[in-house]
Amino acid sequence: MVTVQSGDGGRGCVSFRRERFIPKGGPDGGDGGKGGDVILKATLRKRTLYHFKFKTQFKAESGKGGSGDQRTGKNGEDLILEVPVGTVVSDTVTGQILKDLKEPEENFIIAHGGRGGQGNKRFATSTRRTPRFAQPGEAGQLLSIKLELKLIADVGIIGLPNAGKSTLISKISSARPKIADYPFTTLAPNLGIVAAQGRKAFCVADIPGLIKGAHEGAGLGIRFLKHIERTRVLIHLIDISGIYPENPLEQYETVNRELFLYSGKLAEKPQLVVLNKMDIPDAIESVGRFEAAFAGKKVVKISALTGDGLAQLINTIADILDKLNESGS
Repeated sequence: MVTVQSGDGGRGCVSFRRERFIPKGGPDGGDGGKGGDVILKATLRKRTLYHFKFKTQFKAESGKGGSGDQRTGKNGEDLILEVPVGTVVSDTVTGQILKDLKEPEENFIIAHGGRGGQGNKRFATSTRRTPRFAQPGEAGQLLSIKLELKLIADVGIIGLPNAGKSTLISKISSARPKIADYPFTTLAPNLGIVAAQGRKAFCVADIPGLIKGAHEGAGLGIRFLKHIERTRVLIHLIDISGIYPENPLEQYETVNRELFLYSGKLAEKPQLVVLNKMDIPDAIESVGRFEAAFAGKKVVKISALTGDGLAQLINTIADILDKLNESGS
């Protein structure tokens, strides 16, 4: 939760001309300056919202008060808070989404600065020649907001922990995630650009491992399920060493159940099933069990470790994206 407050408007001035030989100078109080706005700016320079962990309260500069000789007070400086592209801003009180910052350099005024008060010069009339009052500045806006980062990518790689997602994205793009043989190696989504030869490049996100109960927060849970909402296509990576004769589809069903329980829309996304680790012993037998239970649906077989099948996988993904572009999806 982050608290933002725009600047207050400056107070209008009560002043009268004081010049030699002009005993009854009229009002000349100037207006107060406008308070500064609080602006959220989406930028590619930021990859996370981590910088909001240590500072959560932000206030823009207030406007300066007006002065005599009809001088207007200086406006308060705007406060610009940089956030990563893909940040969703919502009101913590109402839950209403205020802005979805999807484009680089996109700006959004989250809190408008208060207007400056009018000086007494503004209130002079033919019947009220010496007004001895002015307006106070308008108070700035105070909001409590929630900032939530949802990555924007063409393709999301999903699967159980240790399915080989980090290895795969490191082989098909320039992303260099941490890779190890224990669950939850990936603690934050990784983004990579895949430049397919002769095809349009696309962005891939390695979504950290999901486990049973993820939709309720188990494991890395909801923290990363939300990122899948932004992707257009899902690559469901399955570790064939975990395919067991009694239930060959267990991995596939576990992950898809969590997607559905979190959001029915996720379960409807185009999904390509990819069987990984074809380099292990007895790979053919494991794949045969899965394909038989999968009822003839399309699967792609790869070894992210050795690189076998990766060219076919990239072309298949590019074909799916091309079809989605043609249909306007």
